[in-house]
Amino acid sequence: MSIKSYSIDMLSVGQIETFTKTITESDVYTFAGVSGDLNPAHINEEYAKNTMFKGRIAHGILGVSLISTVLGMYLPGPGTIFLGIDVKFVLPVRINDTITAEVEVAELKVEKNIVKLNVRAYNQENKNVIEGSATVMAPKKER
Repeated sequence: MSIKSYSIDMLSVGQIETFTKTITESDVYTFAGVSGDLNPAHINEEYAKNTMFKGRIAHGILGVSLISTVLGMYLPGPGTIFLGIDVKFVLPVRINDTITAEVEVAELKVEKNIVKLNVRAYNQENKNVIEGSATVMAPKKER
């Protein structure tokens, strides 16, 4: 697999990239262990059955990490510096959901090397689970 970075002069408003992954039970447990977030809504089915979600859900930030994958690996790609993100969790991500993270270039501030992007993640039913915006610094030159 060849990975390419886009410097700011190679980007255009409306440019889109995606990354798709099925969220597994292993992903949820691994994320819980790495992050220390052992909330029973994520790791205890008996507890989670009695919540508003009626079952376990993935960590919201696990879904956001798929957006980070797009930014760091595809658009703008390796060398990108993540400056900020503002997201809303629209629907829960459940174990075995297939999530597609989508990033779209919304604005280019060429003089400051800043890229503003619309971000979203949606499930296999094409329903948004996360939506918002991100700000990054693009790589200085093609890598």
